[in-house]
Amino acid sequence: MTLRVTRYGEPVLRQTGKRIERFDDELKQLAADMIETMRAEDGVGLAAQQIGRALLLFVVDVSMLPPEDLDYDLDGKRPPIELIMPMALVNAQVKILPGRTATGEEGCLSFPGVRGDVTRPLSVEVSYQDLDGAPHHLRASGWFARVLQHEFDHTQGVLFIDHFSSRQLRNAETKLKQLKRAARQRQKEETPENSSEQGA
Repeated sequence: MTLRVTRYGEPVLRQTGKRIERFDDELKQLAADMIETMRAEDGVGLAAQQIGRALLLFVVDVSMLPPEDLDYDLDGKRPPIELIMPMALVNAQVKILPGRTATGEEGCLSFPGVRGDVTRPLSVEVSYQDLDGAPHHLRASGWFARVLQHEFDHTQGVLFIDHFSSRQLRNAETKLKQLKRAARQRQKEETPENSSEQGA
C-alpha cells in the first residue's frame, strides 16, 4: 500500500525516531509499504518520519546506481547488490569514517521542487537491525553512503536543508515558504482522528 509522504512544515519531520522494540508482522508490513511508496515516488530512500511515524526506521534501494557508486560490504562480505536491495534498516546508528568529504546535489521526497548541494563524509559504517531483529554491520562509500546519511538524518529530525549554505537557503526560500503554507493548510483540514493516526 502506498502511503502519503509528509512535506516540509509537518512537525513529524523534526521528531527524533523512537527505538523499535517489536519485530513483528506489523513492522514488516510498514517497511513493505514504505518500500512501495519509495518506488512509487521514484526515490532511493524513505524514512519513517516521511510517512508520519517518528521511528528509527528507514528503507533504501540503490540498486540502480552505477557500479562505481556502490562501494560497500555487509557483515564483512560483498553480496550482489540485487540480493540485498531493497533494504530496511531498523535502529540504525551511523559512524563517520575518517577521510574525505564530497559535495553532491540532493533532493528529498518531502521537499518537492527543492534541490541543493550538500557536503557529506565520503564513507560511513552503519550498525542496524533487520526486520527480524538480527544485527548487521554495513560499510559504504560514495553515493550509497550519501543516501544512508540522508535517511539516517531523517530519523534524527535533521533535514537536508540543514546542510545548505545561507545562499542556497535564500534561493530556496520561496519554495520552502510555499511548502510550509501548504502543510499548515493540510493540518487545519485534518480531523483529530486523522491527526492521531499520523502521529508517532
